[in-house]
Amino acid sequence: MRSTLVDIARSAGVSSATVDRVLNNRPGVRERTREVVLEAAQKLGYLPERTGAAGRSGAALRLNFLLPSGTNTFIRELHQRLEEHGRLRPDLEVHVELIEGFNPVSLATSLQRLDEGTAGVGVIALDHPTVREAIRGLAARNIKVVTLASDILHVPRVAYVGIDNRAAGRLAGYILGRFLGNQMPRKIALFAGSLSYRGHEEREMGFRHIVTDEFSNLEIVELREVLDDHEKAFTEATNLLNRYTDLAGIYNIGAGNRGISRALRKSGRASDIVFVGHELTGDNKAFLLDGTMDAIIDQNPRVEAREAINILSSSIWGQPIHSHPPRLEVVFRENIPEL
Repeated sequence: MRSTLVDIARSAGVSSATVDRVLNNRPGVRERTREVVLEAAQKLGYLPERTGAAGRSGAALRLNFLLPSGTNTFIRELHQRLEEHGRLRPDLEVHVELIEGFNPVSLATSLQRLDEGTAGVGVIALDHPTVREAIRGLAARNIKVVTLASDILHVPRVAYVGIDNRAAGRLAGYILGRFLGNQMPRKIALFAGSLSYRGHEEREMGFRHIVTDEFSNLEIVELREVLDDHEKAFTEATNLLNRYTDLAGIYNIGAGNRGISRALRKSGRASDIVFVGHELTGDNKAFLLDGTMDAIIDQNPRVEAREAINILSSSIWGQPIHSHPPRLEVVFRENIPEL
């Protein structure tokens, strides 16, 4: 049985809310209380105990995380959370490197360049032969690897840390279909960062399947890749809106919601087009509040950062891996949580 926040709270003698604040590195907790909660979480197997060879020697393990650079707000949030959780772990040295996004050669080169001091790697990886071979090379050097947010199959990675992207795509299709109804034909469009990310490809697949199966009145007229860039998203969305004056819905698989929202508002059609996207960033929260976006499918970057660090350190020490993956959450204007 996996331990829960309630189990940790009972063991530490604090509330579940306090445990949540500690595990997600939020303010408002005394240092001694934080230590008690972390100790209880380790004893219950929620966090790995620091008893492996590296822990006994006193040498901190170095973990490297490779994230794509650019304007993706979710990636910036994940970057921040990785560094925050790393600071909670004196047994670890957590380094985050931003590299050129959507370039498999650049990513593979960065992976190959990691030296022998690296014990574990977390990566948002493009599904490309050069990247797969680079990951196999890390495994041959006994460097543990986890994939984040978007998975790669058939490589010796320890784990995938992220949501079920196919399920996320199906969920987006269901929401859009229910908003638009099935009484008359409607045109809808998709945006993606890049389908070279397996996660984006899986979201598209899930979306198309549920639309075909349950909302046959919806016609997908276009899919445009915007490389998670807000300006490119604005240009592509403007062109799309000019071409389809009867467009009824948009699903954005990746980032770029800021650009799409700007195009919708500039066209005067923000209230007429149902817009579903991903990640509850500060911008997207504002778009929900002003009605430009109708629903957000969120994955928690705090959870992903914590799980990636815990899984990597456990695998390096040869300890059992206790995974508590992020869950899909649908956010509307009426249930926006505190960020």
